[in-house]
Amino acid sequence: MVDHCHISAERECEPIGEEPSQRGSLLRWYASSATLTVPQAAAPVAFSLLALALTGDTNNGAAMILAMTLAQMVGAVPLARAGRNLPAATMFRLLICFRALAMAAIVIGAEYKLSFTWLILLAGAAGVVNGAAFGFLRSLLNHFVPMSRMPRALGIASTLNEVTFVLSPVAVSLLATSSPLLSLLAITILGALPMILVPSIGATGGGEPPRFSGTIFSPAALMWFACAVGSGATVAAIEIGAVALALNFGYQPILAIIFTVPLCLASIAGGIWISVRNRIASRKAVVAQLVIMSLGVALTALNHSVAVTIAGTLLVGAVIAPLGTYYSLAVDTLAPPERRPEMFALLRTSQAIGVVLASALITMVSVSTALSWVTALMTGITATVAFASFKSGHR
Repeated sequence: MVDHCHISAERECEPIGEEPSQRGSLLRWYASSATLTVPQAAAPVAFSLLALALTGDTNNGAAMILAMTLAQMVGAVPLARAGRNLPAATMFRLLICFRALAMAAIVIGAEYKLSFTWLILLAGAAGVVNGAAFGFLRSLLNHFVPMSRMPRALGIASTLNEVTFVLSPVAVSLLATSSPLLSLLAITILGALPMILVPSIGATGGGEPPRFSGTIFSPAALMWFACAVGSGATVAAIEIGAVALALNFGYQPILAIIFTVPLCLASIAGGIWISVRNRIASRKAVVAQLVIMSLGVALTALNHSVAVTIAGTLLVGAVIAPLGTYYSLAVDTLAPPERRPEMFALLRTSQAIGVVLASALITMVSVSTALSWVTALMTGITATVAFASFKSGHR
């Protein structure tokens, strides 16, 4: 049997009153979540501009991003396990403190013209904590939000995260007109804010979800991790391949935004929809959303026209937040309480694997071919989830 648990059928979650202290803790959690991803959102532009200023080659900036992403994949589970005996908020602060020190070292190293190899290694050091930090922060949410309100909370977090990814590169570009180091310093400061903002666990909190499994690598969990890989690869293939898509249609590279902006706006809209609706989707709805994502990336792979490609990005963007919310809820349901940080770290790492996969494909083959391979991946994942849903519905 592929799936050992099934999140309840689509239903509206009843609103529950919140105490002022709990509401304040939740707002601080949202702020922590929104600022946690600032370094990852801004780094592609910031590192590329830094590399251009120091070496005259933006490819060195890409090497810093690769180091940061690979380090996240390596460090996620070991760090999540290492902090199991510490309070989640304490471990989260320690991880963010380490990242802030690594980012500050990059700023200092760049100022004193340190060898770029060292800057790449420092970028890896900054990235090694990202997966585990997300795991601990996400596990904290269960203490401030009951399961009945979790879809809304995750929808708000997704929307804020998307806003961060939209605004951070723009802000970095503006600051970098004065100095690339100034933009890196701003990233370092903003990226350190979660260390201050994150709330500690108080006496109140949401109820524990049912415990269905004592392992983190159950077939059901692996299925959702695979879904996260597919979603990560789909979004990354469009975002990374946007410049190549613009060139394919005879536009200037700067007009890559005609593909990335619709993707981001649709994703924000999807997050708002989840927040307002506050419902846990049925498995049939999730399969439908996976079909929509598969169709969307297939349309972008066709390289037919600008309108068709934009339509594809809109379809993908519209289901990013709903699918991400469901993945998180599914993993939450499957995770033993004491291993939630580890499970959520693995979920974030799965997305990173998808990003690396998409990057590798675009590096080796044309963007249309890469998008075709990602379409095949999403189609296979969708078929797997549909089959598992069919079997679980006929038990």
